[in-house]
Amino acid sequence: PGLYFKGVGEGVNMSIQYEAPLADSYGVANSFPKDFGYGEEEEGDIEDSPSPSDSKPRILLMGLRRSGKSSIQKVVFHKMSPNETLFLESTNKIYKDDISSSSFVNFQIWDFPGQVDFFDPTFDYEMIFRGTGALIFVIDAQDDYVEALGRLHLTVSRAYRVNPEINFEVFIHKVDGLSDDHKIETQRDIHQRANDDLADASLEKLHLSFYLTSIYDHSIFEAFSKVVQKLIPQLPTLENLLNIFISNSGIEKAFLFDVVSKIYIATDSSPVDMQSYELCCDMIDVVIDVSCIYGLKEDGSGSAYDKESMAIIKLNNTTVLYLKEVTKFLALVCILREESFERKGLIDYNFHCFRKAIHEVFEVGVSTSRTSNQPAGTPLLKTVALNGTPRSTV
Repeated sequence: PGLYFKGVGEGVNMSIQYEAPLADSYGVANSFPKDFGYGEEEEGDIEDSPSPSDSKPRILLMGLRRSGKSSIQKVVFHKMSPNETLFLESTNKIYKDDISSSSFVNFQIWDFPGQVDFFDPTFDYEMIFRGTGALIFVIDAQDDYVEALGRLHLTVSRAYRVNPEINFEVFIHKVDGLSDDHKIETQRDIHQRANDDLADASLEKLHLSFYLTSIYDHSIFEAFSKVVQKLIPQLPTLENLLNIFISNSGIEKAFLFDVVSKIYIATDSSPVDMQSYELCCDMIDVVIDVSCIYGLKEDGSGSAYDKESMAIIKLNNTTVLYLKEVTKFLALVCILREESFERKGLIDYNFHCFRKAIHEVFEVGVSTSRTSNQPAGTPLLKTVALNGTPRSTV
């Protein structure tokens, strides 16, 4: 059934079109994992025998105790309210969280307790770092970070010697309690000290990326988006597809979102405006929340997001937000002007071509992954030529 909302929030006209899942939609009732989040966490130690899922590329969350690692994981991948994270207990074991965020990237997140010495001889740190795609080190910006910088240097230097291909990311976290000037000064100080330590150890080739983050705004989602994008070697292909789509449709900005986590897998080449990104994230929340209430069948079965999912939000400043389903995990969210949206037929046709190209990307990836054995640190990714013709994975 179609739904129409008018005046949701001041100055906002919003219409949401949602139809009951088709019989051939995705073949299963629960297209998304339980509670519209990701799978349950696995708990274990490093000495555990490796499971088949351990061959997936890993993102490591490391840092001192109470720096906010588990809160980041819960908010981004399990839709926990930031206020609820205040009641999380301190992590005392390694948590392996298998993230199937989309058909595009399948990886694990390993959340490490801050009080454990990972370089103790009883731990095989070479095994930890060998299959790692990205290492995120979380620093509490509201605390004295001298000890954290020492631990950061020890961690990244050991990891770099084992696997120079790791992407090293530093989240300067809990900046919501700092003034803008204090944020900038803290980031500059941490950046300077960390790179000085690397220079003293003759590790100038080791590159650190720094992000100011907080779970109380969208900065943590944007930072994780940048981390995940670095694991996608075919990112330029996606960006080119988005550039072609928006330039021929009169669209100002487009994001390819993972619906559950609100991480954007790719965007066009124009600069990302934080307010635009926040608007798109909020739109996804509204669509999913309304669909969970009105889109399911009477017995509660079905999916809150399927191939018929589509939403239009018109703001009072002549801006239109347009959401369309791309795959059962991905959504395209566009920002455009009302006068451009008058050519909705052209936009929908161009979207159909874009969506077809993305699906061909996945089909090539499925056939490629079945016929080749990729290294553990390589994400399960696919590619497509700019004209939409599938080709082998690079």
